[in-house]
Amino acid sequence: MASSVGVIGGGTMGIGIAYVFAVSGAATTVVEPDAGRIAILREEIEQAAAGGVARGKLAPEAAAALGGLITHAISADELPEGLDLVVETVPESPDLKREVLCAAESRGPAVLASNTSALSIDELATSLTEPERFLGLHFFNPVWSIPVVEVVRGAATSPQTLDAALASVRGIGKEAAVVRDMPGFATSRLDVVAALEAIRMVETGVGEPADIDRAIQLAYRHPVGPLRLSDIVGLDVRLHIARNLEQALGPQFTPPRLLVDKVEAGELGRKTGRGFYDWD
Repeated sequence: MASSVGVIGGGTMGIGIAYVFAVSGAATTVVEPDAGRIAILREEIEQAAAGGVARGKLAPEAAAALGGLITHAISADELPEGLDLVVETVPESPDLKREVLCAAESRGPAVLASNTSALSIDELATSLTEPERFLGLHFFNPVWSIPVVEVVRGAATSPQTLDAALASVRGIGKEAAVVRDMPGFATSRLDVVAALEAIRMVETGVGEPADIDRAIQLAYRHPVGPLRLSDIVGLDVRLHIARNLEQALGPQFTPPRLLVDKVEAGELGRKTGRGFYDWD
């Protein structure tokens, strides 16, 4: 179990990852240069903790301790040395991720991980001097609710690194699904297939987004429908993953024109206030 953790990126996923590790008792450093994002992070973590207490999932004393367990750094170069685990969760740009991972590696963590949902772990590892310490830890949104973490083993990932990562996943009360580094891994491929088909349904007039989502939720017991989930993930992220999978696996992942149009119009989902739903 990781007792000292670094999280690079204070966006939606970074907030969730920092929360679950801090709740487990790990001293957690969040790297985020934007002071406004840090303020949002602390507010959302407080709200999540209050919800956990209200539902009886989190002890009040554990909620009160969170503030002291989470610290802030401006850059990866400021991470404490020798952390048990560092997870980067910056936007899905290979160049940006490589830059951040190299900076994090220089701090000597025992395990270095990427929260990428689609980029190749092996390709990201090419910039590292110790790729055997690197792997993918694919968390799902909302991190505090979804009970699984997809653990992506790269070609160079050592057995010791995998074992340490699995122990960290168990330590935050989640289950691990270990997969090889293949395009889209397992969950992203299935998730994108459902999302793209749901978008095509809207595009061709099969039904309204809320009705399509409701049908999927009730028929297959999904907690969130694929269109609402796409808004939460970000339609730009959906489009980026679909294009990567189209290039790697073929035309079944070609993004619908409606998705492209929404992204070009700046309708990215919850983060912009409008996607398939009106979030305002």
